[in-house]
Amino acid sequence: MISPADLARVGEAVLLDPTPAALRRRFPALHFSACAEDDLNPRYRSAFSVGDFELYLIAGASGHCLELTNDPAAATGLLIASRADES
Repeated sequence: MISPADLARVGEAVLLDPTPAALRRRFPALHFSACAEDDLNPRYRSAFSVGDFELYLIAGASGHCLELTNDPAAATGLLIASRADES
């Protein structure tokens, strides 16, 4: 489970260094991946917005295939998606 407080703490860390490696060091119990926001299926909604990033919930990091989820109770990690440049 990823709580709103967890999202806020990770959001603060993303502003310092959004790379999965840095986030894994700071939050070893969570799984992190990264991509561009335009690589995501629009049926998933962001769980948290911070700076130029949207954080999406990931489920299945415990050994099953990873998948995006909208359910914080099932989440085991976060996908850090950089917002697409709208120029």
